[in-house]
Amino acid sequence: MYFLHKKNRKAHVIYSLIAAVLAVSLLFPRGIGGAAEAYALSDGVKYIKWVDFDVTAEAMRDAAVLDIESEGNVSFSSLLAYLGAKYGGNFKNYKKSDLSYAYEKLSDSPDAFKDMKFYSYYKEAYGAVLDGMIGEYGVYEETDGRYEYKLKYGVKAFSPFAAGYHYSDYDDFGASRTYGYARHHLGHDMLGSVGTPIVAIESGYVECVGWNQYGGWRIGIRSFDGKRYYYYAHLRKGHPYNDMYEGKIVTAGEVIGYLGMTGYSAKEDTNNINVPHLHVGLQLIFNEVQKDGTNQIWIDLYELTKFLSSYRSAVYRKDDGEYYPVNPIADFTIPD
Repeated sequence: MYFLHKKNRKAHVIYSLIAAVLAVSLLFPRGIGGAAEAYALSDGVKYIKWVDFDVTAEAMRDAAVLDIESEGNVSFSSLLAYLGAKYGGNFKNYKKSDLSYAYEKLSDSPDAFKDMKFYSYYKEAYGAVLDGMIGEYGVYEETDGRYEYKLKYGVKAFSPFAAGYHYSDYDDFGASRTYGYARHHLGHDMLGSVGTPIVAIESGYVECVGWNQYGGWRIGIRSFDGKRYYYYAHLRKGHPYNDMYEGKIVTAGEVIGYLGMTGYSAKEDTNNINVPHLHVGLQLIFNEVQKDGTNQIWIDLYELTKFLSSYRSAVYRKDDGEYYPVNPIADFTIPD
């Protein structure tokens, strides 16, 4: 009898350990250490080495409304960081009541959750994705037949597709790709028509422009705080850009190029993509060693582009054949 009891007790312990490991792996898929294992060192400097950005468009919309309502006193990245810490990064069970609770607490004190486990990690991680998307900006608005310059606070980021142009998409992040070598798809494909004006999601400066055999005609734009690198690829054959060059400063909503199907060829200006589409990627950079080295972080943009679909830049065509925003914003984060 003792043998059977001991055996059952051992099995119970084993099953309990397995259940615990499974629970932790679901909460923090990168390992038992969870967010604690999300850091690396470079020259003694600690930096985030991975981010799983699984925030839903619904949660982003709700958090943005509260941020704007508070005029920035409660940032939507802080609100979402609380939810990230509460849910372990899994937003499938998102409840608006949880967001309301976070807003109430953060309205009373910006340090309300400083002692919450993993809150600081999610605040830095989600902040790296979102902090440039809401803020103060200037815009001209028509009032009684006159245009007046007004200061506003709100979303100052845009969908990469200009207003009035159709696209279709689905969550394809991580799908397999084989051209050149087997790899995972580290961006988001948005299918549309050749020539569709593509706009800058966020203000920044052009870090790279030109031909790449994988991305065809592509543009890389870095945010002014250096944390976000936007990658736009497969632009139009023959005329991919609207006056782009390395070092140029671009403003959110500005037309940077035109959708195409170039790439997958070592020969420049070649259409070798089967379906016209924009490949848009977002790399997070917490330390410059990540940019082209190890611990690169590319995030899933599907939900973010759903959030930004409500913010489209209206454009018009000038006599020179290029497209420009109808009502460009003035972004005060642009360096002097």
